[in-house]
Amino acid sequence: MLYGEPRMTNDIDMIVHLTDQQALHLPELFPFERFYCPPVEVILSESRRASRGHFNLIHHDTGHKADIYLRGSDELQAWGLSKRKQASLGPAQSLWLAPPEYVILRKLEFYREGGSSKHVTDIRGMLDVTADIDLQFVTAWSQRLGLHQKWD
Repeated sequence: MLYGEPRMTNDIDMIVHLTDQQALHLPELFPFERFYCPPVEVILSESRRASRGHFNLIHHDTGHKADIYLRGSDELQAWGLSKRKQASLGPAQSLWLAPPEYVILRKLEFYREGGSSKHVTDIRGMLDVTADIDLQFVTAWSQRLGLHQKWD
């Protein structure tokens, strides 16, 4: 939403580096009475995937959801983390954001996998609103990832 046109969503996508020891404490941080948190075995299994390890945390009362993507050995993800940008949310509050090129490429992947037009709409909004997107980078990576037809 910060790079494009806002749309209603009740979730946040986060990339997290999570050690096994930290994963063991998630049920304490997100108790079942208030949150859906998958079993630790599932989180540990997802954390061992080389790329696209994922789980959700859901707040029971509001339905707000965090899509937790676990840091793996994915080269694009490593690039995105190294190029993250800090955005101010007000006095003494900030948030780290993936660069828009990373978001576009992941949305192209999700579109290829699921066919949801919301990803295409999001990308178009980003291209309309965000001026400093490196289109050559997106083009090169879209070719590497086999997404060039979708990007074109």
